[in-house]
Amino acid sequence: MKSKILVTGGLGFIGSHTVVALIEQGYEVVIIDNLSNSSINVLGGITKITQVTPEFENIDLRNKEEVLGFFEKHTNIAGVIHFAASKAVGESVENPLLYYENNLATLIYLLQRLSEKEDANFIFSSSCTVYGQADTLPISESAPVKKAESPYGNTKQIGEEIIKDTCKVHPNLKAISLRYFNPIGAHPSAEIGELPIGTPQNLVPFITQTAIGKREQLSVFGNDYPTNDGTCIRDYIHVMDLARAHVVALKRLMNNEAESNYDVFNLGTGKGNSVLEVIQSFERTTGKKLSYKIAERREGDITAAYADTIKANSVLGWRSEKDLDEALESAWKWEKKVTDSEKN
Repeated sequence: MKSKILVTGGLGFIGSHTVVALIEQGYEVVIIDNLSNSSINVLGGITKITQVTPEFENIDLRNKEEVLGFFEKHTNIAGVIHFAASKAVGESVENPLLYYENNLATLIYLLQRLSEKEDANFIFSSSCTVYGQADTLPISESAPVKKAESPYGNTKQIGEEIIKDTCKVHPNLKAISLRYFNPIGAHPSAEIGELPIGTPQNLVPFITQTAIGKREQLSVFGNDYPTNDGTCIRDYIHVMDLARAHVVALKRLMNNEAESNYDVFNLGTGKGNSVLEVIQSFERTTGKKLSYKIAERREGDITAAYADTIKANSVLGWRSEKDLDEALESAWKWEKKVTDSEKN
C-alpha cells in the first residue's frame, strides 16, 4: 500500500514540483491549498506530467476546525510537507500581522494534530532568511540565526523554534526544517512553474515577464553593494533539485534514519550569483535582451547569501544537479507557455 503524504500549499511553486517528485517516487499525495497565491489549473499540469490526479482539498489552514476535520477524514497520513505560507519580504514589512497569522497559526494547528499521532513525519519549508546577513560565506547550518530583517524572515525563525520545542516533548514527532536559498526554474515539460499573482516579488519571474513584454522594465535594486559588480548575490537553486530534496528528507524520517527527531539542512547550490550575472545568463541562454535600470536598494535586502551544502550532501546524500543556465532556460520556456495560454 502506498504511503499517503499531505502537501500543504501543494499547488504553489515549490509545492507543485514536490508533488510531482513524490508521485514519481510512488507516494499517494493529498494537496491542501486555499488558492490565495496559486491556481487550480496547476492540478491539471501535475496530472499531465504524472498521469495521476492527486486528491485536492481547498482548505484555509488558518481555520482550526477545517484542519481538525481534515485529519479526522484522513487518518492514515504518513507524512506532511508544509509549504503553505505567505512569502514576500516586502509585503511582510507592509503587513506583518497577515504574515504572523498565516505563517504561524497554520503551523501550530498542523503540529497540534500531528503531535497526537503515534508516528508523525514533518518537513518544514524554511528559508536562508533565518541567517540574515551572515558573518561568513558560504553559510553553514551552524551559523548563528540573527535578528530577522523582515517579518517574513521572523516567521521562519519562530516557526523553526515552534517545531523544535514541540519535538522535544513529542518524541513521536520527527521533523526536518529545510532552509532553502533562492528557488528558480520550472519543470522541463513547462506544465508547471512559478506563477506569481500580480507583480512578481522574485527576480526570475520579473525577468521573464519583462523579456516577454508583460513588464516594461526590470529594476535592479542597488548597484552599490560590496560585491564584484555592486549587485546583491544569492544562491539560485533549480526547483527540480529542491523538490527532490524534500522527498529525500521525508524518506529519511519515514525510514527512521535520523539520529534525533529534529534537524535542519541548507538546500542550495553552494555558489552565489549576482543579479547582473543572472541577467547575463538569461540573455545568453535565451538570446533575449533585457531592458533594466538600476533602482534604489530595497528594505530588508542583504548583500550576499549562498549555502554551505556539505551537511545535505553527506547526511541526506543529496546535491544540486542543475545549473543557472538550465534553470533560466526552463523558466523562459514556462513563461512562453503561460503567455500563449493567456492569449488563447
